[in-house]
Amino acid sequence: MTREITGRQVFAVTAGAFAIIIGVNITLAVNAVKTFPGLEVANSYVASQSFDADRAAQEALGWTMDLRHEGHELLLAVTGPGGEVVEPARLDATLGRATHVADDMTPAFVFDGRQFRAPADLGNGYWELRLEAEAADGTLFRQRLELFVSPRT
Repeated sequence: MTREITGRQVFAVTAGAFAIIIGVNITLAVNAVKTFPGLEVANSYVASQSFDADRAAQEALGWTMDLRHEGHELLLAVTGPGGEVVEPARLDATLGRATHVADDMTPAFVFDGRQFRAPADLGNGYWELRLEAEAADGTLFRQRLELFVSPRT
């Protein structure tokens, strides 16, 4: 024996499907706005006026950054254009997840003559180091370095 589908049943299934879709979209939108870390600069137009000059000065330094995580330590090597070790006059960094600021931390980097070291117990996944260094002549070097911490097996 077969049952006939009524108009009310079709409406209920269709309305239920749309309600689920709309509910998921609202949940995702609210979470995206709540976890947005914020503004990079207060006024993007003003920041854009010196962007090209700042980039050219940074590229002229010829610095290369190498970020690693070994054991419970964060290692950052800064090298110059000839491969020589560089110790910036100032180094500020924030380590965190790209998606939210709850795990953000400021590593206490110490230069050991070859590289910077900082204690860091990191969870698995992707991390981002937002770095600002200053050369001896006052030139700013800004870079974001990505780091993937894999599960220890």
